[in-house]
Amino acid sequence: MPLTAALRRRLRERTSLPRDVLVLGLIAFCVAVGFGVLVPVLPVFARGFGVGNAEVGAVISVFALMRLAISPLCGRLIAWLGERAVLATGIFIVAASSGVAGAAQSYPQLLALRGIGGVGSAMFTVSAMSLLLGSVAPQMRGRAAGFFQGGFLLGGMAGPAIGGLLAVISIRAPFFFYAATLAVAGAVGLALLSRTRVDRSADSAGQAVPLRTVLADPRFQAACLTNLAQGWTSFGVRSALIPVLVVEVLHRNTTWTGIAFACAAVAQTIALAPAGKFVDTVGRRPAMIGGGLLAGLSIMVVPFAANMGVLIGALCAYGVAAAFLGTAPAASVGDATGGARGTPVAVFSMCSDAGAIVGPIVAGLLADRFSYPWAFGLGAVLLVLAAGYSLRMPGGLPTARTGGPTDPDDGTTPVGEQQVGGPEAEDPTSKDLR
Repeated sequence: MPLTAALRRRLRERTSLPRDVLVLGLIAFCVAVGFGVLVPVLPVFARGFGVGNAEVGAVISVFALMRLAISPLCGRLIAWLGERAVLATGIFIVAASSGVAGAAQSYPQLLALRGIGGVGSAMFTVSAMSLLLGSVAPQMRGRAAGFFQGGFLLGGMAGPAIGGLLAVISIRAPFFFYAATLAVAGAVGLALLSRTRVDRSADSAGQAVPLRTVLADPRFQAACLTNLAQGWTSFGVRSALIPVLVVEVLHRNTTWTGIAFACAAVAQTIALAPAGKFVDTVGRRPAMIGGGLLAGLSIMVVPFAANMGVLIGALCAYGVAAAFLGTAPAASVGDATGGARGTPVAVFSMCSDAGAIVGPIVAGLLADRFSYPWAFGLGAVLLVLAAGYSLRMPGGLPTARTGGPTDPDDGTTPVGEQQVGGPEAEDPTSKDLR
């Protein structure tokens, strides 16, 4: 396939990041465009079946619930089929379920189809993050995570605005658009990602950090707590309540929700490159502390916004904080695991899912029984607590450890450079898939 080979060569020539990281960023862009289209209309679409805020939150939560249920199995699937196949299969599952959800005739149908989509989403997320962490040296983890997140954000800048416009035509149209963009993302993964192979040699097994050691590491614990708070607030409360708040409190149509989310995505995208460099050169801990405090403050402003200008400003501030909270925790997981894949990555992903499951339901109940400030306030508290817990992390940058080329280093030792410049850089997916 000359075209595919040419694309791969161009990707490697334009940046020092491994090829698979670049392809993952492209896939993330395709996924985010479709998801961004769906964000402004999903809560309103669910509301159209005559349900309350708690039931609207359940539509968001069931997606994460199924992600949480299937995540522990993803490591075995990756070992059996390879990351490339698991990633593409997961994307196609979400695409099919989203297309059918657009034709749902009742709330239970919508709920069930969103749950099926969650299964595919877990397969995509765990396989993509496993491939990402296993493809870069320690001194590049922040920037690699930022590049991957940037793919989501670039798609997120266009997606919500498109979704708001499509909703004017039909509230169901964004579901079909989402299915189409996911199909493109799956095709890109199959065409451009490296084929993986499982290496269970004794040498690679000896390099793996035991799971109990990873779970006891303050870096991993802080990353998981931050991911939990982010899942609760960003994927849960923000996605579930802001579209309803815009329509029912600020009395604007869904197009304004798309505009607000697009502005926040622009702010986050602008902050990504500095955030990734900060994480890799200054440290993970200050990024997680500062990001958590800023995110908690800005999300608390949202329910008190008197107009769309204040709301957009608060969301933009949250977007800047999210740039740090999207790169530093992922880099910290890589530091704690030595770049290992499989179960630790699944646990990290499950923390976000757990927050996204409970967050929308609890926030919906608080909004129904008390007020919107109570709903957003609880999310702010979790973010501040995560920032406080990050104080337990070691300061500075990762130090070198013996145990293989994926062990954390300070960016100056040859340990990390072996992975970037050595023979394995040609096919980063040939490493142990655990």
